[in-house]
Amino acid sequence: MSVVTITNENFEAEVLNSDKPVLVDFWASWCGPCRMLSPIVDEVAEENDSIKVGKINVDDQMELAQKFGVASIPTLIAFKNGEVANKSVGVISKEDILDLFK
Repeated sequence: MSVVTITNENFEAEVLNSDKPVLVDFWASWCGPCRMLSPIVDEVAEENDSIKVGKINVDDQMELAQKFGVASIPTLIAFKNGEVANKSVGVISKEDILDLFK
């Protein structure tokens, strides 16, 4: 499944009302660690049809970053049934990303 760009406008539909668990990657284009994590997040999206993967550019969507207390990037937040299930800050492995949903 491809990665969805999440904005204030589609957040509720794509994340809160999703019928699947959702991995949200908070990132920015100027962030080195974000660029390191991005291909791993993309792999998770390609290899796991049971998880929806979305990315939020914190420069464009500051409101969402503030709403979820994102102080450092990259931050990954796992949502289940519209609720925050887990959170991770920094670059982590694919296995650790998948563990966010356990």
